[in-house]
Amino acid sequence: MELRQLRYFVRVVEMGSISRAALDLNLVQSALSQQITRLEGELSTRLLQRTPQGVTPTEAGVAFFREAQLTLRHAEQAIRAAQQARLSGTVSVGLAPTTAAVLGLPLMQAMRERYPDVRLHMVESLSGHLSAMLNARQLDLAVLFDLPMAGGQSLQAARRWSVLPLIEEDIFLISARLTRAKKFPQSLRMSQLCDEPLILPTGPHGLRSGLNAAFSRAKVDPRVIMEMDSLAMLMDAVSAGLGSTLQPWAAVARMQGATESLCMTRITDDQVKRVNFLCGLSDDELSPAALATRVVMADCVRSLVRSGVWLGASLSVPASNMEMGHSSIKF
Repeated sequence: MELRQLRYFVRVVEMGSISRAALDLNLVQSALSQQITRLEGELSTRLLQRTPQGVTPTEAGVAFFREAQLTLRHAEQAIRAAQQARLSGTVSVGLAPTTAAVLGLPLMQAMRERYPDVRLHMVESLSGHLSAMLNARQLDLAVLFDLPMAGGQSLQAARRWSVLPLIEEDIFLISARLTRAKKFPQSLRMSQLCDEPLILPTGPHGLRSGLNAAFSRAKVDPRVIMEMDSLAMLMDAVSAGLGSTLQPWAAVARMQGATESLCMTRITDDQVKRVNFLCGLSDDELSPAALATRVVMADCVRSLVRSGVWLGASLSVPASNMEMGHSSIKF
């Protein structure tokens, strides 16, 4: 027996006619008659008496009608209770500018669709700043690149984080086409960048610390001509031909006409990847809304990578609770 059969039966009795009830329910009359016949078969009793004027309930039908109405009211109350108790609250999410360029809008759209009563507080800042905000409990969740790897108070706080490796991003040498007199190769190694004028984020930035390690491994002293912690200004400088930068593809995701105005050459050194980690407070500190948001963030990232929207990115091996000192962390 299904709720829809109860609903059909109640409407037939209320309207006194199967044909009028079928019109009201937007059903074919034969389909509605079949459902009533099936219901009577399940109850092994006749519920309706057919007459020239329409239908009237039998004695059993009258008794069933009262209980069916009560059951439908209870079902409606259950639906209202579930809707009123649906997930709500505020969740603070931190994204670096490059990550926000790709993930920000899809995340907001997915949360609006799945959890419309959850209010998102979105923060866009450098990875190092987001890490400090997470430790200060000013954020519930953040996508970070630089995790605390050595002693100190920040590491002790970070040990309470939940950490999920999300993706690994290829790093590209990005230059203005107007500065290239000849066609640039499709790939390069860090050892080939010794004479390249570079515009990079400063040392504390998660990407820069990883790049410094990569230059050290390649035994290269990079020619850094400018340092900027604003992605917008950095890319403006590169577009103007003032120098090149080393960034993942996400750095140009918001730029109109990037393909035509910029050259992007993949760096092929094995360890030159940017790993994105979905970090959050420990599970016992996160609200149900924050726990749900964490799932949506991971789903969005997987969808963007698998659909090819997030260029140069590949999914990391899933893990639900990595230790902060894990040896496989790159940068």
